[in-house]
Amino acid sequence: MRDNVVIFGEMLWDCLPTGPVAGGAPMNVALNLHQLGLNSRLISAVGKDEDGFKLLSFLREFDLPLDLIQINPEHETSRVLVDTTDPENIKYSIVSPVAWDFIEWNETLDQVVEEADAFVFGTLGVRNTESLKTLIKLLRHPTLRIFDANLRPPFYDFEVIETLLGFADVLKINEDELEIFADYFKTEPTIEGLCFHLDQHFPMEIICITRGSKGAIIYQKGKITQHPGYKVQVQDSIGAGDAFLSGFIKTYLDEKSPEEILDFACKIGAFVATQKGGTPKYTESDIHRIQ
Repeated sequence: MRDNVVIFGEMLWDCLPTGPVAGGAPMNVALNLHQLGLNSRLISAVGKDEDGFKLLSFLREFDLPLDLIQINPEHETSRVLVDTTDPENIKYSIVSPVAWDFIEWNETLDQVVEEADAFVFGTLGVRNTESLKTLIKLLRHPTLRIFDANLRPPFYDFEVIETLLGFADVLKINEDELEIFADYFKTEPTIEGLCFHLDQHFPMEIICITRGSKGAIIYQKGKITQHPGYKVQVQDSIGAGDAFLSGFIKTYLDEKSPEEILDFACKIGAFVATQKGGTPKYTESDIHRIQ
């Protein structure tokens, strides 16, 4: 059974009108995988401040291992100002610089990634060159490398993205990111156009495109598999894409078919969209109630 997953990147407080909520895509993925029964560990950093200690305390409630989370005495814990005026189109203002901009490489991180069944990373966590240097070193290990683009303007650079694509075995993007990628690579803004180009130029096993309430699509070796998604009453969309990715990772590591992968991933994404915040507590039976 392959269930040892390491996730690299940001952890933070989403500052909502109703109060702060723990978040950050990598942290959300780590927590979801942990709740799904996988051995997930998060490589990140917090400041030596009250926000950082509260964030670590939050993770302890889920029994998530904290040994790879660095405490940075020189930079503060990350905060994000969140605009929830449109629940299906959340907008973020991300404070910079913060502790996870300065994740330091060490031999422990290297060994953990080398022994992992999968290693998950994105673009926001490497907006600073210090964390980028650390990630590049860790990506040299030939484990399954999963690239969640998670573009957050203005914190991405396509020179960096091309470097990361060169390491990626799996790419996950959303519909908006598909258009941004297509514009940069000068391809048709279609699934076939972009995926064929990426397939020809980068060594990927599979590409997944999420489409919000319209479900998701998998492109693999020229074949496209689609799922229409599940219709639910949305509380907010925070963390739904992260939950989807977690469901994708679990079923992909279990060597399920593209149809089974999409069904479970869409289910968990839909379930989280029915809850407040990006990291609700749940069991797999809760997920399977989504019809």
